[in-house]
Amino acid sequence: MEDREKKKKPAIRLSTKSPHAAYFMPMLESIAAREGLNEVLKHRVSKACDLLDAGVPLFPNNFRKQHHIAAVLEDFGPLDAEALAGRKDVVVLAGRIVSWRSFGKVAFFHLMDDSGRIQCYATKKNIDERSSLVVKKLEVGDIVGVSGRLFRTKTGELTLNCVGVTLLTRSMRPLPEKYHGLKDMETRYRQRYVDLIVTPRAREVFQKRSLIVHEFRVVMEEAGFMEVETPMMQPLPGGATARPFTTHHNTLDLRLYMRVAPELYLKRLLVAGFEKVFELNRNFRNEGIDTRHNPEFTMCEFYWAYATFEDLMDFTEKLFAHIAVRVCGSCVVTYQGQKIDLTPGRWKRLSFYDSLTQIGGHAADFYNNYAKVRNYIRERGEKITEKESLQKLHAKLFDLDVEDKLVQPHFIYHYPTEISPLSRRNNDRPELTDRFELFITGREMSNAFSELNDPVDQRLRFEEQALEKEAGDEDAHSLDEDYLRALEYGMPPAAGQGVGIDRLVMLLTDSPSIREVILFPLLRPEF
Repeated sequence: MEDREKKKKPAIRLSTKSPHAAYFMPMLESIAAREGLNEVLKHRVSKACDLLDAGVPLFPNNFRKQHHIAAVLEDFGPLDAEALAGRKDVVVLAGRIVSWRSFGKVAFFHLMDDSGRIQCYATKKNIDERSSLVVKKLEVGDIVGVSGRLFRTKTGELTLNCVGVTLLTRSMRPLPEKYHGLKDMETRYRQRYVDLIVTPRAREVFQKRSLIVHEFRVVMEEAGFMEVETPMMQPLPGGATARPFTTHHNTLDLRLYMRVAPELYLKRLLVAGFEKVFELNRNFRNEGIDTRHNPEFTMCEFYWAYATFEDLMDFTEKLFAHIAVRVCGSCVVTYQGQKIDLTPGRWKRLSFYDSLTQIGGHAADFYNNYAKVRNYIRERGEKITEKESLQKLHAKLFDLDVEDKLVQPHFIYHYPTEISPLSRRNNDRPELTDRFELFITGREMSNAFSELNDPVDQRLRFEEQALEKEAGDEDAHSLDEDYLRALEYGMPPAAGQGVGIDRLVMLLTDSPSIREVILFPLLRPEF
């Protein structure tokens, strides 16, 4: 075997002779090889060595934070300078330094925790010798603990006069500059941990996301729904027509699929006798990535025995309005410059085929002519297989000429049966289903229907889907014998719905891309 030349490690020269410098070399060599090493980072390491030489640990864990910045601002913010001077309260905070101004023996810096930010003041005459040493070596990005009393500066800013400053975590990398921040979108998504430090808007989006999920749960629980959990790895992909991710369980030597939807398991619970269930769930679909789609996403699915899809329309209006008021303060929200009115009672309801005519501009004699519709869709640049049915072409026609125009809330109902394999047929028109999709800002927000609980009809539709899968349709639904067996025991009449949480967050935070509302969206590996 031939000897391979080992890669030469880059030579790292620091402006220090500290024996502690050797400790940092593996990190510096790795950064130099991957990204290139700059003087700012080397200077930070040299100052870290100075701290270690003086016996100051870089990552201690013996400081106890006693107050949150937001609470301090709320309690002391209304007090003027004179009132503050008469208070003896000692405030103990911890957080990250996000701005720094040093004037020799005096330093001003802003400290940020997860509740807010406050200005701190440190001067040599007020702090002990060890704290003074620490302050000299601090950098923007360091995490520190501070204690002291509050006062107001000449400009009126509430400020903590530090009597103690403790380094809690040394930041080895500099944060982006204050006025430039992270401008590149991919860098923002890839380094979300930095984005959330330096971009107030990003922090606000994810704080609102947490509130949206919380309020969603509040509404469901107050309506009598029980939260449950269903498998994320399944022996058959089911509950949606989507291409799944596959995995393998070694011990059982079993191929498994990441969940595309929890629907069939939740409906098994209706069979079991639970009448109202919901799950806030992660789903995985092996599909494209764009401003509306991420392969891993969050939905809430809920099922309601003895209800119909019309009941879910009324419930959805109240659900969205409640969350909008709690998060945005109003039922009218702004999305990309447009006012969206979520007030219950003002949502429009239109059948699928009426929408093709009234919004898409296509008369029935056109959309019922297979050849004309096929040619039209091809002229619009869409691909069509030779075996696609007329109802599937209708769905493509809707996507092309209707969906983008549904800006205000629209319930589009009575979808064709062929594109709704799990929905109950309409009693009067069996070629249609009692199903709706909710559209707002030109995108689907929710899918719902009166559930199909006839095991014979469901088997026939599964078999049709199986034939389509054999013919090459990778998104077709699998035939699930266990689910059919559950239906054969009897599932009560019911309605079920899925709401896209990510898209709801986009709407209520005025975010144009789904990547803006997912903490760590899928990206190509960097290293």
